[in-house]
Amino acid sequence: MPRIDELLRQMKEQGASDLHLTSGSAPYMRVHGDMVKQNYKTVSAETCQGLIFEILTDKQKDLFNENWDLDLSYPLGGVGRFRVNVFMQRHGVSAVLRLIPEEIKTIRELDLPEQLASLIDASEGLVLVTGPTGSGKSTTLASLIHTINKEQHAHIITIEDPIEFVHENQNCLISQREIASHTKSFSAALRAALREDPDIILVGEMRDLETISLAITAAETGHLVFGTLHTNSAIKTIDRVIDVFPEGQQTQIRVMLSESLRGVVAQALLPRRDHQGRVPAVEILVNLPAVGNLIREGKTHQIANVMQTGRAHGMMTFENGVQELIRKGLISQEDGLSFLRRRSGGKQLPNSPTPATRLTSPAIN
Repeated sequence: MPRIDELLRQMKEQGASDLHLTSGSAPYMRVHGDMVKQNYKTVSAETCQGLIFEILTDKQKDLFNENWDLDLSYPLGGVGRFRVNVFMQRHGVSAVLRLIPEEIKTIRELDLPEQLASLIDASEGLVLVTGPTGSGKSTTLASLIHTINKEQHAHIITIEDPIEFVHENQNCLISQREIASHTKSFSAALRAALREDPDIILVGEMRDLETISLAITAAETGHLVFGTLHTNSAIKTIDRVIDVFPEGQQTQIRVMLSESLRGVVAQALLPRRDHQGRVPAVEILVNLPAVGNLIREGKTHQIANVMQTGRAHGMMTFENGVQELIRKGLISQEDGLSFLRRRSGGKQLPNSPTPATRLTSPAIN
């Protein structure tokens, strides 16, 4: 049994999301968003490399020695599946292992807005899930795929680096492909997927122009495509997709995106009011005709006005989402307002409660 398995079991017992195993340091775990130093002695470079290399295949060791970075997945029975990144830093080989739960939760169990389900009730189009690293994008996507698997009859292809949540066939046939193990790259797998009779394609990360271009093409040609980007708002996501392309192609891409985009889900994780984990704050953009027109005309900065008035169509701003989490008692008013202030660059928020209002709020009594 690899020696690292014991640390991974302790990680689950503590409710940690990540284990940081670093040469020249004691191990750290991220618990409910905070880094917590473990009561271990400093791990030497030799010991750290030994712990990490025990879970690598010979091929993976060769890839790491060549590139000095490596992504892989590691299953541990009774605990879960781990997404692993191995890297070199100034003290030696190190790794971060993220726990991917064995059980895939539903939209409701994740405290996600119910209107997310409407985004998957489609036969074609592009759905983007965005947010910074560690914001729960993979968990949200897994929940959406899980819902489709239970309720529809389709062929789903996922392209991931590495495979995180494992889906068993229910009403759908699901083919999961991992970069480096089953295909050379996202773009190669996406190009091949168009010849593999899929109804739904999940692209784990839209990293480059070719992958983004192929994803838009797939959405235009009758597939429902899910993808992720590292942006912190729905509107910035649209700008990021367009800006990837050379200036001479951007007008064409605006037209294509205005027609193929189905919606954007941006999210962040906030601490629960009971300090037992974190809960997603979500922003949802639905591509209504008014939104499509603004994308086509290069007026994405005006989309915020449409989102403010589009709640009847499933739209949700971060302000709406945070207010709903406070109303349900899932987060504290202080944490919610702090998050919104950070997003606004520290500016005073409109309609912010006064201190007296906060003291009498039923959400925190």
